[in-house]
Amino acid sequence: MKKIFFPILLFSAAYITNAQSDSMQSARPQFKVSINYNSNLNYYGRTDSLRSSGVFPLAELWITPSFYVNAAPIFVNNKIQSLDYAGTVATIGYQTMTDKWLSNLYALKPFYEQSSLLVQSALKAQTGVSISRLNKIVNVTLGGDVKFSDKTDFGATAGLDHIIRIENKDQSIIVIDPSVYAYSGTQQFSKTYTRKKSDYLLFPGNSESVTENARKFNILAYEFSMPIIFVKGKVQVLATPSYILPQNIITIANRADLSEKGENTMYTTLGIKYNF
Repeated sequence: MKKIFFPILLFSAAYITNAQSDSMQSARPQFKVSINYNSNLNYYGRTDSLRSSGVFPLAELWITPSFYVNAAPIFVNNKIQSLDYAGTVATIGYQTMTDKWLSNLYALKPFYEQSSLLVQSALKAQTGVSISRLNKIVNVTLGGDVKFSDKTDFGATAGLDHIIRIENKDQSIIVIDPSVYAYSGTQQFSKTYTRKKSDYLLFPGNSESVTENARKFNILAYEFSMPIIFVKGKVQVLATPSYILPQNIITIANRADLSEKGENTMYTTLGIKYNF
């Protein structure tokens, strides 16, 4: 969920803020709050068996136009939980933007409840960087990250998007940003196979079961999305329909509890934000 939703939020905010009045771009600290809804919480298309949706308030403090901290408590809703608190994700980052470049360096720390069933709840920390080349035809984004859990995984992101900007007579702005992204990273898993011992003189060899740990760098998911942002004064309304196609789902024979769950999924993120 965070690797998908928060970069979109930050990119949209950066683009819109750059278009606002000088008072919105002042060096004074800015505080922003939003309430957001995700119709199908997922982690690179991986989901829990309950197909949970989520509600998460987000509080942002932009200490300077580039340096920010934010925190988002996550409330999960499914067949057996009704807005149950699952944990909080805190982020610190540095973001810069010019006419041609947008860059973002961040580190995040999740604080998940031990009872959380979210796929990403094993994540203990993550840090990453992304850089976008901006132009009127298509923006190109490349990024990388390091995820820390019981083991360390590395990820890479590549994406294309095209911003459509509409300025209305009432001073409101509409931004539409059709995007396509590919996510890749290391996957760590165990594999078990049967190995036959060598024959010894006249006695046939025995078979034994061997389990080995493995790690591969694979494509994790492809995603198509269309963030739509409406801005009027200090209020932003955001809607992001997305379609994600998870790749290289890990399955372990006869161990459904250890296998990943995921399928091509359409989901939507909705939000409303107020800038103080």
